[in-house]
Amino acid sequence: MAIPQSFIQELLSRVDIVEVVGRYVQLKKGGANFMGLCPFHGEKSPSFSVSPTKQFFHCFGCGKHGNAVGFLMEHTGIGFVEAVKDLAQQTGLQVPQEDLSPQERARAAEQRQQQATLNDLLDKVAASYYQQLCQTKRAQDYLKGRGLSGQIAKAFGLGYAPEGWRFLSTVLPDYQSAQLVEAGLVIASEETPAGAGEEARPAKRYDRFRDRIMFPIRNVKGECIGFGGRVLDQGEPKYLNSPETPVFNKGHELYGLFEARSAIRQAGYCLVTEGYMDVVALAQLGFAQAVATLGTACTADHLRLLFRFTDAVVFSFDGDNAGRRAARKALEAALPWASDTRSIKFLFLPPEHDPDSFIRAHGPDAFAQSIKQAMPLSRFLQEAAASDCDLETAEGRARMAAQAQPLWHSMPDGALKRQLLGEFADAVGLDARELDRIWSASEQRDRSRGLPGRKARADSGASPEAQAPRRRQRHEPSGDHDYDHAGDPLLRERSERHSSTASDGNGRRPTARRSGARGLLGRTDRVARLVLATPEAWDWLSADDHQLLAHEPAPHGPLFAWLETQWHEHGPQPWAALREALRDQPFEALALELNAGGLALQRPEDEEEPGSNGVALPSPADLRRELGELMRRLHIDELKQRETELIAQVGQDPQALERYRELQALRKSLEAGN
Repeated sequence: MAIPQSFIQELLSRVDIVEVVGRYVQLKKGGANFMGLCPFHGEKSPSFSVSPTKQFFHCFGCGKHGNAVGFLMEHTGIGFVEAVKDLAQQTGLQVPQEDLSPQERARAAEQRQQQATLNDLLDKVAASYYQQLCQTKRAQDYLKGRGLSGQIAKAFGLGYAPEGWRFLSTVLPDYQSAQLVEAGLVIASEETPAGAGEEARPAKRYDRFRDRIMFPIRNVKGECIGFGGRVLDQGEPKYLNSPETPVFNKGHELYGLFEARSAIRQAGYCLVTEGYMDVVALAQLGFAQAVATLGTACTADHLRLLFRFTDAVVFSFDGDNAGRRAARKALEAALPWASDTRSIKFLFLPPEHDPDSFIRAHGPDAFAQSIKQAMPLSRFLQEAAASDCDLETAEGRARMAAQAQPLWHSMPDGALKRQLLGEFADAVGLDARELDRIWSASEQRDRSRGLPGRKARADSGASPEAQAPRRRQRHEPSGDHDYDHAGDPLLRERSERHSSTASDGNGRRPTARRSGARGLLGRTDRVARLVLATPEAWDWLSADDHQLLAHEPAPHGPLFAWLETQWHEHGPQPWAALREALRDQPFEALALELNAGGLALQRPEDEEEPGSNGVALPSPADLRRELGELMRRLHIDELKQRETELIAQVGQDPQALERYRELQALRKSLEAGN
């Protein structure tokens, strides 16, 4: 989007830079200028000057300087266009949009107004929760028991949501407003009319958060966009997040980043932890440069956001198996960003400690030393590639080479990537050029079979748009039966058995629903079958694959999300163990149906071995290839849907067309198998 220079000059003439900077930096009059502590580097004596006459800022310590637009970009990490729009909104100016019609401009303005209204509503509710914390001794005692001071609680805006079902009705003028539901603050159920033998049920409306310590989630501009709530006593779920809304997308945001920005710059790195309480507790103990993901694995969008503020990121995880698995997912998300100028490390604490307890047991200096000694990405990458490999045998070294290939290909070209090629070659006993030739030949074979190439998957990992969680659920395509079943005799047999019932009698194919005979299996059915049947299959999938599957419509999406939780907590499990854990889960019927409907998830003891007169089961390599192909096609479907959504937004969002073209190029690359 091109913004005329004349408009920028007019905007800067109307903006008071002292007011803009003063929102983030405490300024004091010093002669003709205002002085304060520089927000871009650590200092004890003010060297940061703001000139109201020149409308300019300058730091005599670090050299940072610029106008109001430049300050917002540097301090908040937003882009140029967003900074201009933010200042224009404050001054009442309309940013020129020559490529939009008047109707499109009106819709864009309406969308911005909707977001501003929701932000104001959430800010007001956050203030009410904070007031309740100040008046509730039980909630205060809980925070004090966790070692938190009133000052830290105020800095993070912590609050308390009372036990009542409709507390917000006492602080908001219109509890029936649709905006409360839209903001994720209130849950509303529709009225259910009377049915056969059942009474009518009236509509219900009640607060989403009740009897919880509240953690306001702020974006980089400091606007409240959602909440996380923690129970005070026993209860489930322990943590409850706001749902995704027009202003909140958990795959894009990091808890505590707004509060940590200055500390990140001063410390020279950002510490990524696993929960809200870790962030607040670390700030209390002198490590204010900590942030946390919002109940999801780390995504490329999270990394993109962090690298606006620093070139060094340290992930902190528990040292148990669950922590190692979470670290592996973070590694996969971080690899596309591992350039020669960035530092990415992994800190593994003893299993009995989280960051808070470690510091209280061993002191801040010991924790700081642990951060310095954290495992660099290069070493953890080699450890991940060597997982379950016996490097004393040729087979083990060959397996390590195979496992290292997709990880290495995810990295951007540079000196670090080339060095790691040599280190992998040394580890597997090959020359670096020979290993490179082997991997290149493997790429060619994958492409010839129609499987997604490593480069396509690496591009997918590096693209924020491709990784962004969906804003609405995608329905399973009903005509997705073009994938060859030849690699799976059981699926082929089921396809042949149901070929005569593949339509509804009117020439239309039925959608893939979970009631009655389903006919041909949809892709998500087949993915679910594979990951349930093969304990190690979940680890074959990337973090992006997990995210895509977890957003599938119910019951598939909840099943996949549950499987990820099981994997993090217990690692690979056979069907017998999963069967017990599935009891009373809402998706239990789906898993059992896949198991019972001619799709056995494991061979009964009395069934003939493969190679006898029975049907030969596919090898792990075959299953892995099939799973990769299924995920490739699911990603293509997802990109197609996002393209359609972006085309519909072009009139409201000038940047939608550019994002559409990026996704279209990525989809075509995946379709070509590159």
